[in-house]
Parts: sequence; structure tokens; C-alpha cells
Amino acid sequence: MSYTVSKDKNKVTFSITIPVADVEAGMRDAAERISKNTNIPGFRPGKADYESIKTRVGEMAILEEATEGLVREAFIHALIEEKIETVGQPYFNMTTMAPGNDLVFTAEVSLMPEIKKLADYTKKIVTKKDTKPTKELLNQAKKDLSSMQTKEVRAPKGEELKAGDKAVVNLTMKKDGVTIEGGEGQGHGIYTSESYYVEGFIDKIMGMKEDETRTFTLKFPKEHYQKHLAGQGVDFVVELKEIFKLETPEIDDAFAVQVGLKDLAELEKKLEENLSQENQMEEDRRQEKEILEHLANKSTFDDIPDLLINQEIEKMISEMKNSVERQGMDFEEYLKSIKKTYADIKIDFAPSALTRVKVALILKEVAKAEKIELDHEIEHIAEHYDEKDQKEYIKSPRYREFVEMQMKNKEVLNLLREKMVK
Repeated sequence: MSYTVSKDKNKVTFSITIPVADVEAGMRDAAERISKNTNIPGFRPGKADYESIKTRVGEMAILEEATEGLVREAFIHALIEEKIETVGQPYFNMTTMAPGNDLVFTAEVSLMPEIKKLADYTKKIVTKKDTKPTKELLNQAKKDLSSMQTKEVRAPKGEELKAGDKAVVNLTMKKDGVTIEGGEGQGHGIYTSESYYVEGFIDKIMGMKEDETRTFTLKFPKEHYQKHLAGQGVDFVVELKEIFKLETPEIDDAFAVQVGLKDLAELEKKLEENLSQENQMEEDRRQEKEILEHLANKSTFDDIPDLLINQEIEKMISEMKNSVERQGMDFEEYLKSIKKTYADIKIDFAPSALTRVKVALILKEVAKAEKIELDHEIEHIAEHYDEKDQKEYIKSPRYREFVEMQMKNKEVLNLLREKMVK
């Protein structure tokens, strides 16, 4: 194999020639693969000779089967020899591809951009914040814990729905006499102490009794994601099926014992510890964000390929789509509700995507500068899996690379916090 290489800004182009002898060897391997999946009269699968296979499928078909493996192997060999780090998929163009000839092709691929000047990461520029929970936060945690232990007790028949009760209703919402999408529910639970997403709904059902039905009209919120309903009047039909009284326990020594602790003092100490841990995790994220944004803004980079930025934008859109769908909304409807198109979102995300790409390059550069090398710990991870396929995946180069990147990034972030947080 021989090749020439040329670079142009953030791209590199290889012109590669695979000699005819290597091409023919590759074709013989390809013919063997073809014979295993092709019915060739007089031969068992995989046992036909080359000439019989060539007669059956044609020499060009054999060459086409061989080409992908030959091209990728030659391309990777050239990358390794030149010690070139690339990003994204290469674009291949066949120059000469005919039986009995050298295989000649070009491969164009984007170069991984480099940092021209890495910002100083030894100066303490981030101020640490106190993570001790406030008295208000601790009281709210106790209130939330009490709410989690709330008991629901069925109210006597004939009693009216009061503030603080839970109502179980059959609910139908209609617009112009037609039930709206998702506007019908049986056994729908409503807590009267909490605000309903349609303003005025709780007031309309107060004082109802079991088996009573009320009909009324309310306006949907102006910011509702279903644009044709936003700010519009919708007819409600509510049939009250059950009323439950909510009994919330006092947070005292008896409650602490009930949840497995000695007394109220121990409960408060445990809550404070948990809140401190949550605050510390949030503080760590804040510090990391401030550190990385500072380094991204103060460092200088080679031209960053559009390919890298577009890949990051697509990743961010995918994350956004998953988040929207987890909330039960259709992504296309969500975009309409915020008056954005897919193209608008891509433009909006571009600056953040560029920062994320820069951050990834910075983490890699700091790891290199600080000589952070880690064991993969793959064998230890694989011990926790019984299936052979799972073990093989965990030990695969792709998984090893992912684990190493995650571990290195974690170590780099710890190092940056040590050096840059005061």
C-alpha cells in the first residue's frame, strides 16, 4: 500500500493505492464469504472454488464485497502511520476500481482541532459557597417527609369536599362539544391543597359531595402547549366519586422512631447530612460550570469543524426531545407552543454546542498535560455480569474507551477544582 496526504485547514485528504496483489487476496477472502451465503450448484455452502464463485456472481460483485474491508484497513493504517487524530466519518471516493488493477481511492476526513493556547488553570478564580442547609430548607425537608407519610382516610358519605381533602373524580373536558385529546380520565386524583393547572378548577369543585356532578367552563392557561386550547374556554364535566381526608403526622420523637431512628434530634441530624450532600453536589456542578466556561472563553483553538458542532447540536436536541417526551408532551407540538422550528432550535443551541466542544478539548488537553493515565478496571466491572455477551461488550475496545474517557474526565475535574477553587 502507498499513499500521499494533504492538509487544508481542518481537513486532511489521503490518496491511497492498494496494489493489485493485495486486492486479489482480498477478493479471494470475499469470495469465500459469498460462497457461504450463495447457492452454488455442486458445492456445499462455503466449499466452492474461486472460479465457480466468479462464474456464479461475477468478478465485479466479488470486488465490491472485498472493497469495504480493503479500503478501511488501508485508511486506518495510513492514519496510524501519520499519527493523525480525526473526528467523524471519512468520505471515500473511488478513483480506480476494476478487477485486475490497483485499487485507488481518496479519503477526506475532518481533523480533531487542537488548542493553540490553553488558559491558565492554576489560578484560583472560583469562590466556594457554603453548603450547610438553612433552617428554612431543613423545615421544608421535615414538612416534605411528613407529607410522604400522609394517610388517606375515606370521608363519611354525604360529607362535602373541603380545602386540604383529596378528591377522586371522573373528568371530561370538551371544546365545542368534542372531548379534547387527553381530556378524559376515570378515577382522577386531585389534591385540593395544591394548585390545578387550570386556574379556578379547585374553587369550582369545593363543597361537592360523592356522586355529585358539576358542569362549568374555565379558560385554559395562555401558555398551554396545545396552541389551539391556550387561553380558550373549555367545558368541564366533573363527577365526584370519593373524598379522602389527609392525616399528616407530626414530626416528633415518635415519628423518628417510626422511620427507624432514635429520636427527633437524630432525624434532624440525618436530614441535615442529606441536604448538605445534595447542596455539595449542586455546588460541585456550579464550580465545574464556572471553571469550564472560564477556560473555554480564555483558551484559543484551531478552527473547529462544523461537523463537530453539528454533532453536538444534534445531541443537545436529542436530550431536549427526551426531556419533553418524559413530561408527556409531543416534541413537534412543544416546538409549536414555543413558536420555534427545528432550524430555530439548532441556531439557538449553536453557541452552547461550541462551548461543549471546547470543554471536551480542554479536558483532554489537561489530562495530557497532567499525564493522567488510569487503569480501565474493566475486569472488575465484568465480574458483576454473568452473560457471555455482556462480558464481551464490557471488554470491547468501544466500552473501554468510553470508561477511560469518563474516568479521565472525572479526575481532570477534581484536579481543576483543587487548583481553581478558593
